[in-house]
Amino acid sequence: MIMPNVKIALGAVVLVLRLTAIPAAQSQNPAPSITPPSGLTIKVLDSMTRLPGGLSALPAPPIPADNLQTQGKIELGRMLFFDKRLSLDRSTSCASCHEPDKAYSDGLARAVGIGHAILSRRAPSLLNGAYNSAQFWDGRAGSLEEQALGPMLSASEMGMPDPKVLLERLQGMPEYRRRFHSVFGRVINLRDIQRAIAAFERTLVTPDAAFDRYVTGDKQALTDQQKRGLILFIGKASCSQCHNGPNFTDNKFHSLGLLPGQTDDLDLGHFVVSKNPGDRHAFKTPSLRSSTDQSPFMHNGAIATLSDVIDFYDQGGGPGAKSSLLFKLHLTAGEKDELLAFLRALAGRVPENSHMAGEK
Repeated sequence: MIMPNVKIALGAVVLVLRLTAIPAAQSQNPAPSITPPSGLTIKVLDSMTRLPGGLSALPAPPIPADNLQTQGKIELGRMLFFDKRLSLDRSTSCASCHEPDKAYSDGLARAVGIGHAILSRRAPSLLNGAYNSAQFWDGRAGSLEEQALGPMLSASEMGMPDPKVLLERLQGMPEYRRRFHSVFGRVINLRDIQRAIAAFERTLVTPDAAFDRYVTGDKQALTDQQKRGLILFIGKASCSQCHNGPNFTDNKFHSLGLLPGQTDDLDLGHFVVSKNPGDRHAFKTPSLRSSTDQSPFMHNGAIATLSDVIDFYDQGGGPGAKSSLLFKLHLTAGEKDELLAFLRALAGRVPENSHMAGEK
């Protein structure tokens, strides 16, 4: 015999799973009006062994078979990551836009490249990027390895004019020649540069958040306010339609309409990669893990705080064409506070020993 409260919980799970299964493609169909799943109380939430949307504790990051982690490789990648000599004028390193003290972003609305060039997008946080199936806001790279060389060879970011110049500079440094031979057993080449940087970036994970402890059995790890926020997250606020899985992202691309301050959007986003008209102005869903440390928000830094982000989604996104997954939420002030409290529970343990002893 199934007890009544279990029936309620199962009904709530079925409803939320249906919501999170809605396709992410752009559509003209109106979104359904969604209210919190009936019966999903804190008591029922605490009794659930699996959460809707695949929300779960952060697992160990996936490691590709052709780039296994070794301490020497990670240390070499860290050295490259913090080395300004990898930019044309020796002024800029990967860490210039991805600072450890700023959640591996830079705290700016739009990134600054070589020669103080203001770029068109915000520097995304690299935290938990190891779990992403696509890199960059537009998804133009499919792996951390593929992503690693992009900024170095970008005229507006680190300015190296071509791979040959980058290789010649590294080969001219005895320390790098020694380290690459020790780690890979061969002379410096582009593929091994990518492998080393990616190996370091795969250590930038933030496990052991309060949420992780909660879903692995410590039901006191979240406050009641945070638990109510989680109920909203998978119910009325509908966040888990896009922010799902252990890394709180669907690894897909969505258009949100015009962002605050915009009258037009010239950035075509994922459309440049996919050529699918439905991907115009669509950008990658970012992870919400440790998001409270990552302001400002959105691909162009248009929104200053997470509270403002919640307000933006509560209004159903911005004007203009956008994903059918967006609709007005009608959250109360108290519900917004609860949702924000839950997002704070996704802040995990910051990676240790990530800094170099001063950039070169």
